[in-house]
Amino acid sequence: MESSDVQRGRGRSPFDLIMNQIRRKRTTSDRKSTSGRFLSRQAESGGLPEDKETEEERDGAGVVHGPVDPAESVCDMGWGRVCVFVKRLGKRADSRTLSLAHCDLTATDVLELATLLPSLSLLEEMDLSWNELIGGCLRSLTSHLQNVGGLRTLRLSCCRLTADDITALGEALRCVPVLEVLDLSWNAGIGGSALQGIVGKLHPTLRELYLVACQLTETDATILGGIVSVLPRLCVLDVSCNPLLAHTQTEAEDGSMSKTEPGKGGVWGLGGLVPSLSHTPSLTTLRLHDCGLTTQSLSLLGGSFHCLRSLCQLDLSCNKGVAGGLSLLSPHLALLSHLGGLDLHLCCLTHTDLQALIQALPSLTELTELDLSSNKEVGGVVSDLVSALPLSQIKLLPLNGCSLNQESLSALALAMPYLWCIDVSWSKMVGGHLALLLEALQPSVTQELRLSSCDLTTDDLLHLAVVCKRGVLSSLRVLDLSYNGGVGEEGWCGLLGAGGLGSLEELDLSLRPLTSNPSPLTWLPTLLSAFPHLPALTRLSLQRWTLTAQEREQVNHALRKRKVLLELDPVPFASSANQEGLEEERCELEGLLFV
Repeated sequence: MESSDVQRGRGRSPFDLIMNQIRRKRTTSDRKSTSGRFLSRQAESGGLPEDKETEEERDGAGVVHGPVDPAESVCDMGWGRVCVFVKRLGKRADSRTLSLAHCDLTATDVLELATLLPSLSLLEEMDLSWNELIGGCLRSLTSHLQNVGGLRTLRLSCCRLTADDITALGEALRCVPVLEVLDLSWNAGIGGSALQGIVGKLHPTLRELYLVACQLTETDATILGGIVSVLPRLCVLDVSCNPLLAHTQTEAEDGSMSKTEPGKGGVWGLGGLVPSLSHTPSLTTLRLHDCGLTTQSLSLLGGSFHCLRSLCQLDLSCNKGVAGGLSLLSPHLALLSHLGGLDLHLCCLTHTDLQALIQALPSLTELTELDLSSNKEVGGVVSDLVSALPLSQIKLLPLNGCSLNQESLSALALAMPYLWCIDVSWSKMVGGHLALLLEALQPSVTQELRLSSCDLTTDDLLHLAVVCKRGVLSSLRVLDLSYNGGVGEEGWCGLLGAGGLGSLEELDLSLRPLTSNPSPLTWLPTLLSAFPHLPALTRLSLQRWTLTAQEREQVNHALRKRKVLLELDPVPFASSANQEGLEEERCELEGLLFV
């Protein structure tokens, strides 16, 4: 009677039997090494894939595999080609995620990638962003998207896409019925009606749409309105950095259309988009940062809030044209019962605007983030602002560039115990009064403390050192003390020697860019001694401080085993006292980014 081994081996070629005998004699490390080489040869020549060792083989030395499935062999060959392609680009292969951003892909690479899609049938996410050379040849890829029908995320930002690319994409979208995220940001070629190529092509499953900095015009706003009107599950719509989006058109005597200033007659640009938002009841995030909004924009936008009751994040920042018109929007904010974040920074808000906003704040019971920074009039209403906010839940209230006064600081101190991020940069009044804010801090709450250009004094930093020593800032991750040249050596030494900053990741101690005589880093020994007590540090900025070649070497040596981004001035900009060693320093410290 034939043995079981021989029975199982029937139908196998002598080559297969010999190879299995050899494999059983290899060590684990040998098998891994040879397997990789065999897979590479197989990908190129189409040879048979190496059979995987089964549990049965490991337990019984005489057991061999059954016949090789041709379909499985072809699949392994295809995956081998994928691995080779991805590895060549410095990435790792993953059957569900293909991330090839910043890989300098060419048209040839895109064509090769297209041939690999049949081997990526499980793919759910594809990111080809920041590959500017693939613009104009996207059709060679999209014509094969039917092979990745389960794709849920597609990112093509900053690829120099053309109108033909968008048309090709639109034609292929029917093959990806479960797409949830589409990012076409930073493609200037999309502006000027190219969006027409995807009208009616997106499936209702889409949840996030990003069109940042695409040079969209008022015509595109109307087209975009048609796109979102059939996306009932849309949660995120980001059309930021499209300043022409709210421009208007007026009809000239000859019948031609010409651009006018936003809001001055004609057909307002966003009039074609905002009404369509009524078809997106699931919208949670709407970003209109730097879109050329006007007071008319606010009026129309406010009128749509009754259909956007799920909205959680609203960004209207960097739209200076809304100044004086916030009263047209504020009464409608009460309809947004789930609003958690409102961004109005750099909008040139007037005192009247701020009063209108303050009246609406009590109705925003879930608000946790309010950004009014870079609005100078805010400094005069901080007291009323803090009184109207639900302080116990406010986590983010940046007031940098708000012309704060001493009364403002006293009012802000009431909110300090709850804030994760504290930013009062560019407020000269903070200098000499920092203790007022620091004494209000609660332990392990603050994660970011930004005090750039605040005219801080040595005493201010000594107060900060005391707070650190008490452990109040043990959760702090970012500390920005840049552009405070008035602090003496005692202040820097006191802070760096205090400890209590074990979670700190970023530390900025730079001086002003226009400092004519950079200061010598006399407190360098204290800084070097502090490094062991800053285990989480990933970035250190010491720009405009003067370091000799020896001092630079000391800093580099102290951080040699850590991935810390060290920002120093280039050697040629060192002070005249170090000119003799410039050439030597330039050779020794050619790269100033220490990783």
